[in-house]
Amino acid sequence: MLRWAVICLVISLIAGVLGLTNVSVFAKRLSIIFFALFFLGFLALVGLAYLVSSAVVHSELVPALVAAGA
Repeated sequence: MLRWAVICLVISLIAGVLGLTNVSVFAKRLSIIFFALFFLGFLALVGLAYLVSSAVVHSELVPALVAAGA
């Protein structure tokens, strides 16, 4: 998603320089949408990682698994 956001941003900048305002506005909106989707996905992954790490740290199975392996 981040790659597509950057590509649309570059297209928007080039279209703006060439005077193609409609294309520039459309590419800018697409860039914002792609970046928002990327950012929401990033936040979801960070939240999931936090939940998993806290579940592993507070798990009561970890000491039993460590004792069984030793």
